[in-house]
Amino acid sequence: MSQTQFDFTIETLGPCKIQSPIHLSKVHGDFVANYVTDDEFIINRVDTTTEETESPCERKEVLEKAGPREKIFFNPNHVHAAIVTCGGLCPGLNDVVRSVVRCLWNRYGVRRISGIRFGFKGLLPEYGYDLIQLTPDLVDDSHKTGGSILGTSRGGGDRVIEIADAIESMNLNMIFIIGGDGTQRGALEVAEEIERRGLKIAVVGIPKTVDNDLSFIQKSFGFDTAVVKAAESVAAAHMEAHSQINGIGLVKLMGRESGFIATYTAIASHEANFVLIPEVPFELEGPNGFLFHLEERLRKRQHAVIVVAEGAGQDLLQAGDETDDSGNRKLADIGLFLRDKIQTYFKSIGMHINLKYIDPSYQIRSAVAAPIDSIYCERLGNNAVHAAMSGKTKLIIGLVHNKFVHLPIRVVTSKRNHVDPEGSLWRDTLDATSQPILMINDRDAFMANSLNMNPVSGQDS
Repeated sequence: MSQTQFDFTIETLGPCKIQSPIHLSKVHGDFVANYVTDDEFIINRVDTTTEETESPCERKEVLEKAGPREKIFFNPNHVHAAIVTCGGLCPGLNDVVRSVVRCLWNRYGVRRISGIRFGFKGLLPEYGYDLIQLTPDLVDDSHKTGGSILGTSRGGGDRVIEIADAIESMNLNMIFIIGGDGTQRGALEVAEEIERRGLKIAVVGIPKTVDNDLSFIQKSFGFDTAVVKAAESVAAAHMEAHSQINGIGLVKLMGRESGFIATYTAIASHEANFVLIPEVPFELEGPNGFLFHLEERLRKRQHAVIVVAEGAGQDLLQAGDETDDSGNRKLADIGLFLRDKIQTYFKSIGMHINLKYIDPSYQIRSAVAAPIDSIYCERLGNNAVHAAMSGKTKLIIGLVHNKFVHLPIRVVTSKRNHVDPEGSLWRDTLDATSQPILMINDRDAFMANSLNMNPVSGQDS
């Protein structure tokens, strides 16, 4: 895909004329950290072949580096900032809130920082939620607990006019919106409404999706912790399965449309024998179906561990058209479906099994962030503050090629990130599980149908 299809230009509220209170250096070699300039970029696409020739980049093709600028847009003494956490719980929410508050307060001297309670609904008048006045003393130990000190909720982001009204009435100068794909789409609509009103308010997104499915971003916070906790559940499932006669451990993990948690967990644990993800279809019955291969595994090794992402195999279930408050289609429960199908199948062939089903999803979502995530959250929050103070808006802070960058919300939410069934991540998952490449009976017919449907390409790393 050509890089020129995306415009990575970052919008600003106006020229930066105020000297930053952060004292850094403009030269190299003096052992003082340097300011970042608006002329520092990284390229998005690093893959190439010997047949491709390098050509000069246009501004819209490169990613703007994040970090503190020498000149800023807002006078810190006049700033009223707000933070809101939206969507489901995710490890690291409190870490990000803590980082934003401490950077605003300690580095820029901002003294008015409001916490919006319970997501976008905290900005809607009928809910009547009071603001939380945030200070370093209040947030200093918040990273030691899971959940969100601000509370969270799904939905409300489509009530753009009312949210913009609330932001305007609060006299906010900047708002930090922590959430996933749906949340950031709402944030962009709010930012556009604010712009139509001629208001100078920075809207900065911080990517929170435990599924790790936001495009162009190396990873979203909470993902590493989720893999750690998921691996613990897989280890428990393996121990149960290994200790029983024909034991089966079935673990359902998060992953509505993208199977990153399931794949990373399988590679990390090396105790899963089957990984089922939304990107790779499978059939239950037949000589190359999942149930046949599960039976074969039990006859050879007398135990098996299955990891399934929540969005896998939805074509096998009767899911309705209902959506949740965030606008996501409600999924049928693939975990319970597989549990029942497995038990029915082995009963029909007269083979004794002992199946243990584990769904650790909410335990994972509410966990305290692992150190690797705490570090990432701290740096995301800091860079979000630097961007807002510089008057940048309609952007998300992301990690790309191990560099923190500014990404337009419109680009990040234009498509989802998926595990590429033909990429190296899935290849390594197959190596870790030794499962069949494709559990489909009529592969030729399936491939012909898939090509006609023009499937979404993957972006795994």
